[in-house]
Amino acid sequence: MRTLRQISRACGAAALALPLALAAQDAAPAPASEQEAAQDDDFARRMGLEAVPEAQPEAAEQPEAEVQREAVVRPERAVQPVRAVAPVAPSAALAAQQQPWTLDAAEGLLAAVEAIGAEGLTPADYRPAALRDAIAQGEGPALDVLASQTFVWLVEDLRDGRTPMSARRQWFVVDPDPDLLPTGTIMAQALESGDVAGALATLNPTHPDYAALREALAEADEPDKQRMIRANMDRWRWLARDLGKQYLITNVPEYQLRLTVNDRIVRTYKTIVGAPGRTATPQLAETIEGVIFNPTWTVPQSIVKGEGLGNRVLNNPSWARAQGYRGTRAENGFITVVQQPGPTNSLGVMKIDMPNEHAIFLHDTPARHLFNQERRALSHGCIRTERALELAMTVAILGQGAARDEVVEVSTSGEYTKVPVVKTMPVYITYFTMGRDIEGELRTFEDIYDRDAPVLASLDAPRVGNRARMSDEEVVAIEAPGA
Repeated sequence: MRTLRQISRACGAAALALPLALAAQDAAPAPASEQEAAQDDDFARRMGLEAVPEAQPEAAEQPEAEVQREAVVRPERAVQPVRAVAPVAPSAALAAQQQPWTLDAAEGLLAAVEAIGAEGLTPADYRPAALRDAIAQGEGPALDVLASQTFVWLVEDLRDGRTPMSARRQWFVVDPDPDLLPTGTIMAQALESGDVAGALATLNPTHPDYAALREALAEADEPDKQRMIRANMDRWRWLARDLGKQYLITNVPEYQLRLTVNDRIVRTYKTIVGAPGRTATPQLAETIEGVIFNPTWTVPQSIVKGEGLGNRVLNNPSWARAQGYRGTRAENGFITVVQQPGPTNSLGVMKIDMPNEHAIFLHDTPARHLFNQERRALSHGCIRTERALELAMTVAILGQGAARDEVVEVSTSGEYTKVPVVKTMPVYITYFTMGRDIEGELRTFEDIYDRDAPVLASLDAPRVGNRARMSDEEVVAIEAPGA
């Protein structure tokens, strides 16, 4: 039977092989409906002139020893067609922000609208009949108003996703694309180049899975399958268009974690995710700031007090010692219980440090036999990973936080050690019910949290304008990640 140090060295060798391999690779419109009028009124903001910054959660400091490194670098962290009728005067906001359209550019826009079904969107949402009528009337203010608004709607749906935030259950990712690719800039580029379709195409997600879904949509002939493909194409738009060169991404219903470099999967790990209900894993985009080897776990009060663990630890010290628990009672009677590093620790031998208000992170588990189950929605929300020590060492080495020998040493020390990384890495916790599996085959995944229905319903409903960029759903901090 191998010792922990032997296992750590084997994991370290596997972790070291990856950075070396990567280094080698690198050697005027119809009278508006109430919905459309509301969209007009907010036109100026949606031209991309007002940036909405993303709130960054503060990282909690750990008092225990850290491996001293250079300063951590924080990252820059079915719709009815609209009938064309006589145009009306534009709103003040629209008149101030519209851009002049030539007939050639407007014809290109109309062609883009008519072809937008290939991207999983509905041409009727963008009023092709009204645009066609405006083109027939020739250049002028009416065409400028209608073409500008149509282009804005296309940009918003292609760049940000058509699904309103209210239909994105437990989606807490703030998409940076509206700030990186402002609508006004994209429109100006389209009109200057004369290539409207080309400008719109630059908004499509770059991930190969989006292209695979797009190809599948072109071949699908069953309405239900088409709807499912469209819904999952839209989910890709909810994320940043470019996820980066190197990142971790997990698709919760697939129970898999991928380490991806240049959109190529280089490592995969089985996962255990949150059980359905209040402990379902939310969708996040966070940043790895370090790796914690031999973590401690401060037990939440819902367990210490609510389940009586505190009194059990204090009244049965031999049992508490065997489980790795240390309990203290303050003068006011408040009991604190901390599980020490060791084989029974609920977080296992490592925790990926990715601070967020949901208290969600990747970690090990002592119950590794659960990875043999097919359905693994079993946790309190955090994501447990197989081969966790290998993952932790890989992240530490890729992040330039420690060399192989150092991570082997700290992982076998039995002591809490935080290794900050210099080169941060994003982590995407996603939810796709159709996509490519780790073998590259397009397939469906069980909708374990029932999150498809609102997305599908929103695609069947009229387009929603003035969409929020951030969710207003309740943030439920996970209290018992290892349970």
